[in-house]
Amino acid sequence: MNFFKRKTEYDSVILITAFILLCMGVVIISSASIMEATVKFGDALYQTKKHLFGIGVALFLGLIACMTPTRIWQKYSLHFLFVVLVMMVLVLVVGREINGAKRWLNLGLVNLQPAELLKLVWILFFSDHVSRKIESISRTVWGFLRPVTFLAVMTVLLLSQPDMGSLMVITLITYSIMYLAGVGLLKYMVVIVVLSLVAALFIKISPYRARRVTSFLDPWSDEYGSGYQLTQSLMAYGRGGWYGEGLGNSYQKLGYLPEAHTDFVTAIFGEEFGFIGMVLLIILEFIIVFRGIRLGVKILKEDAIYQGYVVIGISSWICLQTFINIGAASGGLPTKGLTLPFVSYGGSSLMVFCMGIGILLRIDYEWRNKIISTTRSYIESASGGK
Repeated sequence: MNFFKRKTEYDSVILITAFILLCMGVVIISSASIMEATVKFGDALYQTKKHLFGIGVALFLGLIACMTPTRIWQKYSLHFLFVVLVMMVLVLVVGREINGAKRWLNLGLVNLQPAELLKLVWILFFSDHVSRKIESISRTVWGFLRPVTFLAVMTVLLLSQPDMGSLMVITLITYSIMYLAGVGLLKYMVVIVVLSLVAALFIKISPYRARRVTSFLDPWSDEYGSGYQLTQSLMAYGRGGWYGEGLGNSYQKLGYLPEAHTDFVTAIFGEEFGFIGMVLLIILEFIIVFRGIRLGVKILKEDAIYQGYVVIGISSWICLQTFINIGAASGGLPTKGLTLPFVSYGGSSLMVFCMGIGILLRIDYEWRNKIISTTRSYIESASGGK
């Protein structure tokens, strides 16, 4: 294997940017978790040590993903999806419940979150499905409804946890890939109306979801109840100003902002590094997204349908999760419980994002070295396939 033989054989900018974000994550998590770690575990660096362990596992899995030919991911994507769906069912039966959500499987050293794995595995499977059924999906109602049916199954599993954030990300990734496949806007509108009605029903029958959806509109109306987390997050951003309070000088992390090192890590980052720091953080995430989408477009122009969709899917996933995480922490969107790619605390999230980067780099390597098939074989076999 000559993957690391020359720098020109892979996108070093993506790799370096992801590594910088991982390092930034270690720094801000060390700062944000110090109070909670000291009180709960008697060790100020307890969460930091766990995070570093998670990064080590994530980098190893990312390397494995990077060294694995894309034809392997494509060939076994259905098997991977089946395994993850089984795990999604298991988590509802024997999963660990935290803060009212049953999303984690206790594997001893780590708590695995199957919903995080589902995002990556779904991209791999759905890209393969679309690459083989592109004509059917773009031109027939049944071809369009088949992935919607898959999505309905995942909707039931995710809402049972509940995990609205992951469902939103997976849904938007699905529609992004289908749009590239040529699905018309009319079909989208029909599904959006149906999904909106279903979402409204779930919100109506669940006061918890209703509060989560509406509290961001005016968090100060119940600042010690449903709006508490968001109001504390907004205070953190406000204290940060242009240049921030300085590393380690956050006030909100001292027991005021819940989940300060996970879902709301950007609030602490904004408080300590200010507006300038947040802009830098967003730019770094955008670099990965931009170069990924640019690579995907190049590959699709060469008719490498599967690899192109995978790259677009991974790039869209990073973009959407960054947008939703920062949007929720800053009050622009309802709180969704999604991590910030490469930065937030959470072993499962780190693992899947590093694997996603590994797959992206592998595809880039294969494209640069003309290993990817650049024929229309995928389209020609669309009527056959699995």
